[in-house]
Amino acid sequence: MENGYQSLRPGQIASVVTYLEMRHPPELTARQLPAGFEMRRMERLAIADYRAAFRAIGENWLWFSRLVMPDADLTARLANPAMEVHFLLNAGRPVGILELDLSQPPDIEIVLFGIEHGLRGQGLGAAMMRYALQTVWERNPARLWLHTCTLDDPRALGFYIHSGFMPYKRAVEVANDPRLQGILPKTAAPQVPLL
Repeated sequence: MENGYQSLRPGQIASVVTYLEMRHPPELTARQLPAGFEMRRMERLAIADYRAAFRAIGENWLWFSRLVMPDADLTARLANPAMEVHFLLNAGRPVGILELDLSQPPDIEIVLFGIEHGLRGQGLGAAMMRYALQTVWERNPARLWLHTCTLDDPRALGFYIHSGFMPYKRAVEVANDPRLQGILPKTAAPQVPLL
């Protein structure tokens, strides 16, 4: 890609993606979930329930990948023992998601990590990350990695660095705006202008 501004086609969005990694387990601080919240691995998950949680957690950040994934592909993904979905539950309702990909040993990827927009700032993300790090490092990977982008919560990159991840690569992701395709409502992600 050349230096300078690059125009997008009408109806496209773009974000800068930062890849981060952790090669050693960090010192874990005690972060407990508030009463009424729990983390639970979901071993048998219907795609409708998964998609409803994915939408509720990611709509404000324009998450759409699992909403457009064919049912058969998503069913296979959820049934794959190398993929794990953990929900943050509040009174039994999913309000946060942690998705792990263990299919590329000795590395583990945090594919999805997020909580509902209205629950930010309550320490839930820190408690979820503690759970994630403990869950992953019990398996002794060579590396734990993830990526975030400029469409995510503006505090996400700093949160991951503070959690012990180190940035190692950047990319630019271009996609069709899911709001214009009817995948997400036009009111989703009001911080991203709809063009």
